[in-house]
Amino acid sequence: MNEAPVLWQPSAQAISGTRVDGFRRLVNERHHLDLADHEALWQWSVTEPAAFWAEVWDFCGVVGETGKGPVLEDAALMPGARWFPAARLNYAENLLQGDDEAEALVFRGEDGRSVHLTWADLRRRTAAVAAALAADGVGPGDRVAGFMPNLPETVIAMLATSSLGAVWSSCSPDFGLQGVRDRFSQIEPKVLFAADGYLYGGKAHDSLATVARLRDDLPQLARCVIVPFLGDRELPAAAVAWDDYTVPKPPAVPVYHRAGFDHPLFIMFSSGTTGLPKCMVHGAGGTLLQHLKEHQLHGDLGPGDRLFYFTTCGWMMWNWLVSGLASRATVLLFDGHPLEPRRRLWDFVADEGVTTFGTSARYLGVCAKEGLEPGRDHDLSRLDSILSTGSPLAPDTFDWVYRAVKQDLRLSSISGGTDIISCFALGSPVLPVRRGELQCRGLGMDVAVWNDAGQPVIGAKGELVCTTPFPSMPTGFWNDPGGVRYRRAYFERFPGVWHHGDYAELTPSGGVVIHGRSDTVLNPGGVRIGTGEIYRVVDREPDVVECLVVGQRYRGDVRVVLFVVLQPDQLLDRELEDRLRHRIRTEATPRHVPALIFQVPDLPRTISGKTVETAVARILHGEPVENTDALANPQALESFRRLAAGLAR
Repeated sequence: MNEAPVLWQPSAQAISGTRVDGFRRLVNERHHLDLADHEALWQWSVTEPAAFWAEVWDFCGVVGETGKGPVLEDAALMPGARWFPAARLNYAENLLQGDDEAEALVFRGEDGRSVHLTWADLRRRTAAVAAALAADGVGPGDRVAGFMPNLPETVIAMLATSSLGAVWSSCSPDFGLQGVRDRFSQIEPKVLFAADGYLYGGKAHDSLATVARLRDDLPQLARCVIVPFLGDRELPAAAVAWDDYTVPKPPAVPVYHRAGFDHPLFIMFSSGTTGLPKCMVHGAGGTLLQHLKEHQLHGDLGPGDRLFYFTTCGWMMWNWLVSGLASRATVLLFDGHPLEPRRRLWDFVADEGVTTFGTSARYLGVCAKEGLEPGRDHDLSRLDSILSTGSPLAPDTFDWVYRAVKQDLRLSSISGGTDIISCFALGSPVLPVRRGELQCRGLGMDVAVWNDAGQPVIGAKGELVCTTPFPSMPTGFWNDPGGVRYRRAYFERFPGVWHHGDYAELTPSGGVVIHGRSDTVLNPGGVRIGTGEIYRVVDREPDVVECLVVGQRYRGDVRVVLFVVLQPDQLLDRELEDRLRHRIRTEATPRHVPALIFQVPDLPRTISGKTVETAVARILHGEPVENTDALANPQALESFRRLAAGLAR
């Protein structure tokens, strides 16, 4: 493949001032090496993983003890390798080290309300909630759940939980009752934090009825704590208001319970669109160390920086965002609709002097379609990087960012997952940004692309794998004796190798292109096609707001079916169909051309905003969609059911 054009290139002076370049020089000095550039550093990091992660611990300032003994035990086992087996640390302790009067946390709601907390405020409030949790009998290993908007109280409850060595798990309040029940009933939390409701799109959405029913479904709960976000109202039976949940004379700072590297910190959930959600357990040490590496070495984050990622508490990017506190950056939270009005998030970025702004590829794509010009309309002088994830970022959206947002800006498309609570491929402040590509593989992540025969390939599409252990692998699944489901999820396709389920490509320049999920790869005529290859073409059509493509089994083969959501008052006619097919044929290949194109009013998506190709494919094949409560808009499936019924006749 031809090299993609460079859209941004750091200067030599800028490179020398980055944290990752300082890290490279330190590694050279300590290990008597001559690693000349980032590629050489990556190669060393995956060849000498124990030495690399030990240096990350020191360089990023982890608070805790590594203990005596090896950094990595049983390195040949995957899963089964153990990192820092003698270490003792506490996640919350690492996140609460900032200077008393510096700003730690900033919140803005869609109604304009705002909260600014210093590090002293955050420590004091965390200590008070931790003392109350301890009084309720919460201790190491107990589960605490949050059914919360993206509020400061959510961060405080999580920090209080982890300070005690307990385990935090959260869902955003737009989950339906069954979706929350499917998650929390598996982990049996001792305490539930919930808001009375949330705001979205200018409307108040009540949560108390759901909380009351959820309280009945979780008989092991010792306490239900309600945050009055919408106002003072009557609480469900046996619930207590946030402001009343305290103990006399709480300590000014939390008492931190230090535990082992693999001590459980978070339980994260899969989307649950194909069955009961998987409960992935992530350890305190692996989560912290991986996030520190990504923030400081890949994101150049540190004191004085202001990190904002648009996310809900039901998406792993919330956990990733909050970990920014460990680098002593100010973390910014927003809750509400990002596009009503259209300028809302850009207003927040400008008003608060955000230095790193993270969001979804879909959000940036909508901004581009709407013709927004944030660089013209806002003061973005402090903004130095934009991060994008959730789905592949279209090349045209790269162009829009550099045309309409800012030219001197690092645009980093990143990709990983809830499974690893981090990234396999992401950005770097010392590498160029190439159109349509993720800049690099993560340091310490032995990522490769394998063909069907299990052979590594470059410049060709295949399965994204990680061939050696890394610290943020799940410690296991909850209630999975012997790790049977865990092994089946990631190690069945290639034994002893993490198979992530992404259809990807490594470029000759060292970048990564994600072509979609492996389980949604199309196979017309026996040729594998990533859905992302079609999305990149169709997304450039001005009349198309968004699209979804699936493969349908048909007459012994697979035919490509494309669904489009069009601009208001626009109808799919023969002219538009022909234009889309021509674009796909000339810009991709004839095999990519859809056999059928349909207009639909909306696309089904998960709570975190990802479109659900698998659900649509199941409908086209006459199969049930088992867990619609995992969808943000299950009603969107009805138009697909009607179309499928017509195709079946």
